[in-house]
Amino acid sequence: MKILNFELDGKPCLGVLKGDSIAPIPLGLDDLLRRLSERPQAGLEPSPRSFPLREVRLLAPILRPGKIICVGRNYAEHARERGGEVPTQPIFFLKSNNTLCGPGDAIVIPPVTSQVDYEAEMALVIGKGGKNIPEDKAYEHVAGYMCMNDVSARDLQNADKQWFRGKSCDTFAPIGPWIVTKDEIPDPHKLRISLTLNGETMQDSNTGNMIFSIPFLISYLSRTLTFEAGDILSTGTPEGVGGARTPPVFMKPGDSVSITVEKIGTLTNPVVAP
Repeated sequence: MKILNFELDGKPCLGVLKGDSIAPIPLGLDDLLRRLSERPQAGLEPSPRSFPLREVRLLAPILRPGKIICVGRNYAEHARERGGEVPTQPIFFLKSNNTLCGPGDAIVIPPVTSQVDYEAEMALVIGKGGKNIPEDKAYEHVAGYMCMNDVSARDLQNADKQWFRGKSCDTFAPIGPWIVTKDEIPDPHKLRISLTLNGETMQDSNTGNMIFSIPFLISYLSRTLTFEAGDILSTGTPEGVGGARTPPVFMKPGDSVSITVEKIGTLTNPVVAP
């Protein structure tokens, strides 16, 4: 099942994608996510109204998450291409809510950076909150999966000696195009993940190459923080980022960047100046 957010009468509306049509869902986000984590195969009761997908504007599937947690260097080859050692324990950082945008929304390059990089990632959405979650219970807390672009200003990262500002510029976390419920993805560690920039393939890997698995990441983090419904956990990017290339390849106004994750879909965003 594909759950999405779309604009209806000028306001966000949750919906389910059925073929090429969207049917609104008369549920609040927290209730919907909790239901998806507990009974993903149970039929929802969408409205009898429907709207052609091609005629609506899709929004970010999650508009105001409590937390956007990202994993750094969770693919060994990416860690090496960035000049670092393969981590022996997870590296986490946060992106702020102002970074979120949806499919088709523009990634806006601020005037303070000239080194804006792409990072294809698979993100999961927490459906049921919790703390001290055992690894063997971790998937019970997942509602579904989506694409995410962890856009990063490398020059800001390097200047600050930490990652927050360079990864938290407005529009630096496109997500979508929808949430695919977990029952449709029995093993999220067997999915091809790729990214194209202006049609050229820049990243092409598989989520099976993650160093730390999703159950481990959820369990590890939940020892010290409480997950809440709607939280986003993005699982890291594979090798092929622009800043590690010779010469470097950074995004610029006029570019188009697309992320595809097998069984989830394709997330495309244009790149523009302020």
